[in-house]
Amino acid sequence: MNTEHGNLTMNSENMFPIIKKWLYSDHDIFFREMISNGCDAITKLKKLELMGETQLDPEEELRIDVTADAENKLLRFEDNGLGMTAEEVKKYINDIAFSGAADFLNTYKDKATEDQIIGHFGLGFYSAFMVADRVTIDTLSWQEGAEPVHWESEGGISFSLEAGDRTKRGTAVTLYLSEDSLQFANEWRAREVLEKYCAFMPYPIYLTDPNKKPEEPKTVKNADGTETVKEPEAPKPINDTEPLWLKTPSACTDDEYKAFYRKVFRDYKEPLFWIHLNMDYPFNLKGILYFPKLNLETEPAEGTVKLFSNQVFIADNIKEVIPEYLLLLKGTIDCPDLPLNVSRSALQNDGFVKKISDYITKKVADKLTGMFNVERENYEKYWGDIHPFIKYGCMKDNKFSDKMKKAVIYKDLDGKYTSLDEYLEAHGKAAKKDEEGAEGEAKTDEAAETSPETAEAEAPEEDYKDRRTVIYYVTDASRQAAYVQMFKKEGLNAFLFDHAIDEPFVTHLEMQYPDYHFCRIDSAVDKAFTEEMSEEETKAQTEQLTGFFRKTLNDDKLKVGVQRFKDASVASVMTLSEESRRMNEMMKMYGLAENELPTDETLVLNSGNPLVQYLTAHPESKNASLIAEQLYALALLGHRALTPEEMTRFAANAQALMQELIK
Repeated sequence: MNTEHGNLTMNSENMFPIIKKWLYSDHDIFFREMISNGCDAITKLKKLELMGETQLDPEEELRIDVTADAENKLLRFEDNGLGMTAEEVKKYINDIAFSGAADFLNTYKDKATEDQIIGHFGLGFYSAFMVADRVTIDTLSWQEGAEPVHWESEGGISFSLEAGDRTKRGTAVTLYLSEDSLQFANEWRAREVLEKYCAFMPYPIYLTDPNKKPEEPKTVKNADGTETVKEPEAPKPINDTEPLWLKTPSACTDDEYKAFYRKVFRDYKEPLFWIHLNMDYPFNLKGILYFPKLNLETEPAEGTVKLFSNQVFIADNIKEVIPEYLLLLKGTIDCPDLPLNVSRSALQNDGFVKKISDYITKKVADKLTGMFNVERENYEKYWGDIHPFIKYGCMKDNKFSDKMKKAVIYKDLDGKYTSLDEYLEAHGKAAKKDEEGAEGEAKTDEAAETSPETAEAEAPEEDYKDRRTVIYYVTDASRQAAYVQMFKKEGLNAFLFDHAIDEPFVTHLEMQYPDYHFCRIDSAVDKAFTEEMSEEETKAQTEQLTGFFRKTLNDDKLKVGVQRFKDASVASVMTLSEESRRMNEMMKMYGLAENELPTDETLVLNSGNPLVQYLTAHPESKNASLIAEQLYALALLGHRALTPEEMTRFAANAQALMQELIK
């Protein structure tokens, strides 16, 4: 054939922003595009064989070879696919953005449907010019009597096309790298990029360095003194052509899932559990999602979900596909139907993508609820690791919340897990049992009626503004130990909400369960923990002790209450109504200074405690002030952290009291 010269043309119907340096955001992505073109060429050839238009040697390995030649500053990508004729080179290479894959599918769409074609836009080849000053193509078509073709272009602007000298079917693309891209000719750098983008391509990829000295046979001495000549191992492909996600879940073992996890994510810790996605309708999606074992104190909460299209890596953690609250997951998702932009690195924001996201969310919820119903022991074992993300998801996504509503579990004061529905049902049965067994035991009936977990709240109106059933919770079992002790002595229970996510989650729960009100355990001293006092006695002691404590602590606004606890060992507690505490927390979020926050703390003194009785009877004794200050500080300790000044005062008073003991 005669040598032909010309300028590359643009197809106006497929115009794309293909300026050399801005075609793709990541320049190393040209590896993916070159390999994808080679995979397409092999897939097309296999389709032609399937249709009976050609016959392949069953012994021939259909493969892609990458040569990284640092000495000559070049990279070569070679496949043994169907190759191209001169006319096809003109059509698919010179006419930029005319998609060869699309044209091939158009021609053969009714004749073969076995494998997918990766390419969609016809621009992938031109990614080579991001790193190369000169690119050549040597190709020989599968068609009988075809002549080899050599194509060459400098800078991607002009080209030359002439007869080539290739003797094997297929295509070799050679990139003569620019000075600022020579790193890609290094074998180790090339391997790194290939493993990033092409680790699961459908055909074997071999990487070679022509400048590396080939391995020689080695002589190995055997245990019996004889010698064996060990031949060098045959080269192995750098990719796995049949990733685990392509198999059916029933064909995969636990060991295979764990091995795949270690290989892909290089995580030495075993995953908690996994979800195998396998969907054919209404869209094609396969993948594996792992719940990793995390140490949130030292590790970031964000995992890695690798997105693929026909085994071609697209990107990590695309938010349109993976909901924000599931980004802790690690995994792979392969969806050939994803609508990609020209660089295949971002998704169009359309309804289809939303359907994929909804499907993933549903599968995660189905897995979790299934474990809750069938594998309860394992579910509870994993809950400590996954509950912050599940609760966050419930707050962010109403559909996810509805699916997970019955499977969210809570730890109680005994360290046992229960769902809210189970908790409420158990209390209903417990109350009924108490009533049936009471028969004249008025005290038992009264306790059942006033239990803070089973009956409507009967706390004073200033503490509870409505008549909703109260459910108590603990945020710090150590700090709130006095309340925990009183609850346990009365055979009552509360939830343990000790994670940062629990505070906003409480509000979410009240929206889900409008008949219930969640109160922290120190929001009030419930009647279940007190004994009756006469109105006159209560009034007299409250007035006396309020005046005494205000004077001693030099605080005219201090609120003091007096009640007689059933547990005489508890001298004092500090209460803050749930509404006031939530308001304070919200105002802190908006940066309001601590001393600007309104306070509604109340010091509640136990009139049945010997120390309180001593203060009532001997307010003028020399140690009364020390005792009062310590009772106040102890109440604060069970309620919140002491300020530096309060802690200093507390330590000094403790020392002074101990000195009194040795006098």
